[in-house]
Amino acid sequence: MNDKKIRRDLYKVLRKTGVPRDRIAENASFENDMLMDAVDMTCFLYYLETKFNVIIDNDILPKIASVQSTLNFLQQRCA
Repeated sequence: MNDKKIRRDLYKVLRKTGVPRDRIAENASFENDMLMDAVDMTCFLYYLETKFNVIIDNDILPKIASVQSTLNFLQQRCA
């Protein structure tokens, strides 16, 4: 999967989770910039796993804290 498709699909997942368009940026953190709580993160992770057909283990969760870290994770898993 190419980088452009990963970015586009991640954007779709974030929008489906309820994140406003103006809050989505590469350097945005989920908790501070997008104001996602535990329920939002659970929905986001479910949609992410479904859309990209990946499994996110509990030891990976702390590493997925921003859009950039999620892109890095997906680029490694979906390449």
